[in-house]
Amino acid sequence: MFNNPSRKIIITVFMIGAFAVGMTEYVVTGLLTQFATDLDVAVSTTGLLLSVYALSVALFGPVIRLLTLKFTPKLLLLILVSIFIISNIIAATAPNFEVLLLSRLLSASMHAPFFGVMMSVAMAISPPHKKTSAIALVNGGLVIAVMLGVPFGSYIGSVLDWRVVFWMIVTLGILTLIGMILVTPNFRITDVPKISAELSALKDKNVIMLIVTIVFGFSGVFTAYTFLEPMLRDIANMGDLGVTFSMLMFGTFAVIGNFSSGSVQPGKLTGAVTLVIMFLAVVLFGLTFMLQVPYLAYIAAGLFGLGTFGISPMLNAKIIFAAVTAPALAGTLAASVFNLANAIGASLGSALLSADFSYTAITFVAGGMLIFGALCMVATHFIEDKNRFTSE
Repeated sequence: MFNNPSRKIIITVFMIGAFAVGMTEYVVTGLLTQFATDLDVAVSTTGLLLSVYALSVALFGPVIRLLTLKFTPKLLLLILVSIFIISNIIAATAPNFEVLLLSRLLSASMHAPFFGVMMSVAMAISPPHKKTSAIALVNGGLVIAVMLGVPFGSYIGSVLDWRVVFWMIVTLGILTLIGMILVTPNFRITDVPKISAELSALKDKNVIMLIVTIVFGFSGVFTAYTFLEPMLRDIANMGDLGVTFSMLMFGTFAVIGNFSSGSVQPGKLTGAVTLVIMFLAVVLFGLTFMLQVPYLAYIAAGLFGLGTFGISPMLNAKIIFAAVTAPALAGTLAASVFNLANAIGASLGSALLSADFSYTAITFVAGGMLIFGALCMVATHFIEDKNRFTSE
């Protein structure tokens, strides 16, 4: 075990863990056809692997965190990583779709508290002016998974077998477990948080406004993102290579947006989030029109990624700063709310498409939802407690 490991080493281990969990969550999007063929189910049924995961994160995350308030951060992280490893071993050896779906439920149960505790520890070991960047760094592991892990995993699955992908994720989980054993600070809990105090955050106007912004505003992102791949094919007339490059553009700009947002100081988060949401709304309003222009379609995908992941770390930071009465639950709550928004957005997008809405109409609905989110942030500026967002 290292003596007094540096902040950089600790956060690097956390990023590896975030990468592994992010890859688990999103890599299935590129493996659905293989699941359907190998496990003899309809492709539409395999979509449950995505929606069930997101809903499970949203529902189980806060419950598990409240039940583990007495655990030290290090112990809890080691338990959660162990659950992650076991769940992916189950996925890699699943004999049927039902068992694979069960593995997703198990993996989803650790997602929100895992990210929440990592973010809390990362902030605890960071000076005041680097707390937002600490969240961006941890979240960066997930974003890099979207950029590199997901397409690479999809490629490996198509060339070899989808089970190989899950064994790769198991290996990443084991590396994370070893790393966390060696470097995670062993903070001692002097005062065990009370469940009633933690839950009081749900009645706090500062927290409520952020939850409303994410659930009813940010969910617009996934209303459109769910169908980015078919839009690229149908509107931009792209083949496999074009879609892959567009997704790489999305992921590359997502990484840029994520790490750029880490430089925003706590006191300026509200204004920055409002501006980025408005920027993303404009991108979505113009998305289907940009996709009709050669080469501009790649830029559109990149701008979509830039805005989407430019917002995430800032909203995560705002919830953690705002939930002063729930220091243990805040990070977990943020991860859960984002996944609830993902599930709502994906479901709404599917419902609109089933109702014969055009892709343009769907992106306009998504953009309108983001406008609502921006208005929520404007309202938040006037009612929030500014003292919670000072960097001193």
